[in-house]
Amino acid sequence: MNHPSELKYARTHEWVKIEGDLVITGITDHAQDELGDLVYVETPEVGSQVTAGEQAGVVESVKTASDIHAPVSGTVVEVNTDLEDDPDFVNEDPYGKGWIYKIKPDNIADVEKLLTNSEYEAGL
Repeated sequence: MNHPSELKYARTHEWVKIEGDLVITGITDHAQDELGDLVYVETPEVGSQVTAGEQAGVVESVKTASDIHAPVSGTVVEVNTDLEDDPDFVNEDPYGKGWIYKIKPDNIADVEKLLTNSEYEAGL
């Protein structure tokens, strides 16, 4: 599995990358591999508040549907609209083209409470 060391991870299989005062998030390579081919990604609404650990969206595959949890609390400022037509970007490039949404966190320091890649991999 590919879990980049510069990212932070939630136990619920989401990843986080800090970009200025925003965090970009998506699901991990492990999660997309377990789900199989994605057919639909439900993103949160731009402007909505998300709470760390709570459901923020859903991914559906040919096998199952799974919740996407917010890794940190904050306001959704952008969603990856490309996933509407190409949900398979999450399978092909989960840490690049397959990002799901961006959050303006209530507290950017909350990112540091997430797991490192080695901590995340140890829990798999």
